[in-house]
Amino acid sequence: MKFKRILLKLSGESLAGSQGHGIDTDRLNQYAAQIKEMVDAGVEIGIVIGGGNIFRGLSGASAGFDRVKGDQMGMLATVINSLALSSALEAIGQPSKVLTAIGMFPIGEHYSKWKAIKALEEGSVAIISCGTGNPYFTTDTGSALRAIEIEAEVMLKGTRVDGVYTADPEKDPTATRFDQISYDEVLARGLKVMDLTATALCKENNMPIYVFNMDIPGNLRKALTGDPVGTLVTAR
Repeated sequence: MKFKRILLKLSGESLAGSQGHGIDTDRLNQYAAQIKEMVDAGVEIGIVIGGGNIFRGLSGASAGFDRVKGDQMGMLATVINSLALSSALEAIGQPSKVLTAIGMFPIGEHYSKWKAIKALEEGSVAIISCGTGNPYFTTDTGSALRAIEIEAEVMLKGTRVDGVYTADPEKDPTATRFDQISYDEVLARGLKVMDLTATALCKENNMPIYVFNMDIPGNLRKALTGDPVGTLVTAR
């Protein structure tokens, strides 16, 4: 394997599958199978899941919710997704531990770097929910922060597109994919890899980002064995 310890960021929207909202159990089980395969191969995996399939703070604020409360609702949505993934992993024999950035016992243990690393070293998947635990920060920023904290070698961003493009490939058929790109170029071009805070945090701490399509079974294994199935973002 190319990496020993990773932080995998999963999209809440992708978890909804073709139904567009809620949790698609087929997609959930597909994710769980890919993750277990990699743990069995010796990779330590921390996971952060978004909550956009259930509730998104920004859209809630635009609908009239107080922004702080809206973001807190979004954090709770990530907990629901984290519990669902944990359940799917446990059902196929893969131990997991749900950690929450906000005190939420007995739903999950309160997150700390050391609890997460201990879980990884013991062969469990550490599923870290609630983003950073603070409003005005996305789960992308939460992922970047947790990747740095747990001393991951790379942050894998599993999306529904196969990398970083010159433009949105779902809207622009002439968009071309980068095999590799620098943080500075991402920022200069205004590419929607992650939000600015998350990208800057990765840049400042030299945390590589690998963007790939997690919705294709087998892609996680390919990403971790070095097959070019996405885009690598580094200092270059």
